[in-house]
This record gives sequence, C-alpha cells and structure tokens, in this order.
Amino acid sequence: MNSFSSIEFILAGGAISIIVALILLVMSVLSWYFMIARAYRIYQSNRQISSYIQQFWNTENLEKAAAIEDLSGLAAITKRAIAANHHYQQLGAKTNQDMCNKDEFIAREINREISSKSESLQHGLSVLASVGSIAPFVGLFGTVWGIYHALFTIAQTGQATLDKVAGPVGEALIMTAIGLAVAIPAVLAYNAILSANRAIMSKIEKFSEALHTLLTTGALIQTFPVKNSHDNLRVIEVGK
Repeated sequence: MNSFSSIEFILAGGAISIIVALILLVMSVLSWYFMIARAYRIYQSNRQISSYIQQFWNTENLEKAAAIEDLSGLAAITKRAIAANHHYQQLGAKTNQDMCNKDEFIAREINREISSKSESLQHGLSVLASVGSIAPFVGLFGTVWGIYHALFTIAQTGQATLDKVAGPVGEALIMTAIGLAVAIPAVLAYNAILSANRAIMSKIEKFSEALHTLLTTGALIQTFPVKNSHDNLRVIEVGK
C-alpha cells in the first residue's frame, strides 16, 4: 500500500467520497481559523483588561477615567455607567424615584454592556461546537460509503479473499480517522475557549461591581489598590 492509497481511494469512491472529504477539509480549515483567531483575541483581551484596570484605578477622577480608551469593552462599560449616573442625577432623581432607584438604574446600564461583551466573546464558538459534533458523523458516513463501494467492487470482480477485502475496507476507515482528527481539536479548543471566556467575564464583572459601588455610594466597600512604580497605594477619588 503506497502513501497515496488513501487519496486514491477517496478519488476512486466517486463524487460522494470526494464531497465528504471536501466537507471535512472545510470544517478543519474553519475550526483552525477560529481557534487561532479566538486564542489571539483572548490574549489581547487579557492584556487590555489588565492595562485598563491599572489605568482606571490610578486616575484621579471619573472625568479622566472616562477619557481612557481601550478595546476590551471596559471603557464602554465605564462610559455607560458614568452617563447613567449623570442622567439619573439630572432627571431620574426628580421624576423616577418611585419607579427606579439609582442603584438599579446604573446596574441595568452596566449589565447591558456586559451582555454585549459576553455576546462578542461567543463569536466562533458555535462553529467549533458544530464541527466537534458533526465531523465524526460526516467521517462515519464517508466510511460507510467507502466500505459499500469497496464491497460492491469486490462483488463485481468476484475476488473476496482476505487480502482483497482488507485493503479497501481499511482504506475506507480513513474517513472516520479524518473525521475524528477534525473533531477532536475543535472540541478541545471549544472547552479551552469557553474556560478562558469565563475568566475574562469574571474580571469584567468584578470591575463592574466595583465601579457600580463607586458610582452609587461614592466610595468602595474596600479600597481597590493598585501599586504604582513607587509601590505606593493609590485609589481613584470621586468628584475630585
């Protein structure tokens, strides 16, 4: 059996075998694209979140903190929370005290941004989940078709000895192997990305809770210290 026997078998299997192989190839390319893209995005998000939190808690007042830009989503949460705080002070405190208090109003606006960030983190996961669940069955279908095609050819030739059957049937099983080779990395990547996303959301939620407390009470329940280059502890001051 030469090194090209599997490819030759796929080609010999006709249009069905070729289509199955192409589907598995497309699945593999898509899954690896999203795996690499999401891994890079997670790496960027972790760096951006850490950098933003460091800058935010080292800022002297909320106006300067609101001017900090980043791509992690925390800047959007901060701006929406501060805008909600200003809006409530100007309008809500006078007209909507019975309908919604300040705490609830700001929390609702923060949660909207958190939901938006959570949705963006889910991008690509449905592809990995689909590939991980479907690829083995696509490969199995290719194997079934390959075995059928091999046995049909053997029946036509009238040669059903073990050496004549083992080769074609063994080559047919390559489709199942390809399906598993496509599915296993996709499933592992899906679980890893899901875990990394949960860690990112945990950081975002902790920051959002501290921001919410700061805006609603004017101070943190406990100080949120950040060490500067001189190892002195500083915290943001509201209304400075």
